Amino acid sequence: MLAMVLQLIEILAPVFICVGLGVGWVRMGESFDTLMVTKLVTYIGTPALVFYALATADLEYAVFAQMGLAAVLANGLFLLAGFILLPLFGLPRQAFLQTLTFPNIGNVGLPLCYLAFGEQGLALAIAFFVVYVAIQFTLGIAVVSGGFAPRRLLTMPVIPVTIIAMIFLLADIAIPQWLLNTTQMVGDLTIPLMLFTLGVSLASLKLGSLRVGFGLASLRLLLGFGAGWFLVRLLGLQNEAAAVVILQCSMPVAVYVYLFAQLYNQRPTEVAGVVIISTLMSTISLPLLLAYVL
Repeated sequence: MLAMVLQLIEILAPVFICVGLGVGWVRMGESFDTLMVTKLVTYIGTPALVFYALATADLEYAVFAQMGLAAVLANGLFLLAGFILLPLFGLPRQAFLQTLTFPNIGNVGLPLCYLAFGEQGLALAIAFFVVYVAIQFTLGIAVVSGGFAPRRLLTMPVIPVTIIAMIFLLADIAIPQWLLNTTQMVGDLTIPLMLFTLGVSLASLKLGSLRVGFGLASLRLLLGFGAGWFLVRLLGLQNEAAAVVILQCSMPVAVYVYLFAQLYNQRPTEVAGVVIISTLMSTISLPLLLAYVL
């Protein structure tokens, strides 16, 4: 039992400390250019991390395809549940469907899978992440904005980078060491920046309706675990792949959800409440999830 507790602390402490540093930075009144850092992570850091992790991973194409299929099915399950449940609670789908559909598989999911399962866990989590993010930045934005724009994928460098990395991986092409060293160095910046920025974002959000926030946050975490558990059995996933799918599905609401609500004026204050409360609740749910999958 003591060994399990120590293992959980080793995995979770870096996540919570990095997020806490971001919160503390804002509370001290220091400036932080969230937009600049977000662009840095999105357009440079994450593609570098994705390339290095996939190009050096011991990951077969079938496993990558399985994780991608799990991401598609998870998104479909969350969308279906949201379409059915939100009207029952008297909440508009356009504003709140994304709170149930888009977990924080980047800022929290990637670091957690890496700390729990090393390079293999990170590669599996990235395979899930890439497919899910492609859906989030097309269909997800369409739900909030009321318009579908597949061309948004063209502005996401992580998509072509993933394809290039998979070509190197599947064709067993030797990657120049300078390219590996560069993408590793740049990619290593990404995870701590993601967590620090998450802390800054959380400290900057204002809490909305507690009733709506607590209800949807609870539903997000419960739906996430239920969907992950179901998909693991449906797809016959085992070991690290099963653990990563459950963890990624069970993440709290992504901060991007608030940004989309703010951008398209879809009840951003209440959406911010869901993001904050689900993240706070994850301080309890994440240790339980890790104890379950380890």
